[in-house]
This record gives sequence, structure tokens and C-alpha cells, in this order.
Amino acid sequence: MLKSRLYEEEIRKREELKNAANSNKKKIEWGSQIRSYVFHPYKMIKDHRTDYEVGNVQPVMDGEIDGFIKAYLMTVKEEQD
Repeated sequence: MLKSRLYEEEIRKREELKNAANSNKKKIEWGSQIRSYVFHPYKMIKDHRTDYEVGNVQPVMDGEIDGFIKAYLMTVKEEQD
């Protein structure tokens, strides 16, 4: 009987931790995207969190995302100050 109570308590604690972690997540729905990728009629990638834009799409699609990472980190740093 004691084992079952301890087990139930452990399950409850884990569920609380999972719910706390999930409470910070945004819903996946229209308008909550991080970036927009436009290939036609013009070429542009825009990060909506930082308003950072790139007009040369191909290097970003090849993995060169350092500009987006730097812009995001700068935004986070500004929010903390």
C-alpha cells in the first residue's frame, strides 16, 4: 500500500513538472510563425521576432543562419537589460 502511494505521488510530481514546462509554450496556430520565407515574386526571409530580414535566400537555405541567431540573441539581451 505504501508503494502505491509513493508511486502515485511520483507520478503527480512528474505531471506537474511537465505541465509547468508546457505552460511556457506558444500555441501552434496561424500567425504565430517565427519566420516567413518568400521565394516568388521577390526573395526574402524575415524573422518576425527580431524584424531581421535577408534578401539573399539561397545562403540561408544552405544553412547560413548566423545573422538570425545574432539578431535573436541581441533581442534577448536587450529584453534582459
